[in-house]
Amino acid sequence: MKGEERRVKGEIRPLQARTFEFALGVVKLCQILDNQGRTESTISRQLLRAGTSIGANVEEGQASQSEADFLAKYSIACKEARETHYWLRLLSASAILEDVRLRDLLTECNELIAILTSIVKKLRAKQGR
Repeated sequence: MKGEERRVKGEIRPLQARTFEFALGVVKLCQILDNQGRTESTISRQLLRAGTSIGANVEEGQASQSEADFLAKYSIACKEARETHYWLRLLSASAILEDVRLRDLLTECNELIAILTSIVKKLRAKQGR
């Protein structure tokens, strides 16, 4: 679907690549959190589940058998992105991790939410929802 790409340093990055790279960043962050303590480990599990689900649902959406299936997968990806944003904000607000360590993930998460929300809204409008 058009509008799913972002130009970075002259390179076009499809949404699938962006969500995969984002998930990789989340995995690396969770590896750090898991070594810190019980609270951090609990948040890590939630963040890992939500943060990796975004890309998984985008991938599934690309193989959807209908527009309704595509919309369902992208809607789930958008919800998971919002949940991921929540956990990242919580990590920041609780000072479990320094803001500088979270900045790039928070920025990318915001951008993914905006992209996915736009796609979902356009498809719903097209379907008359």
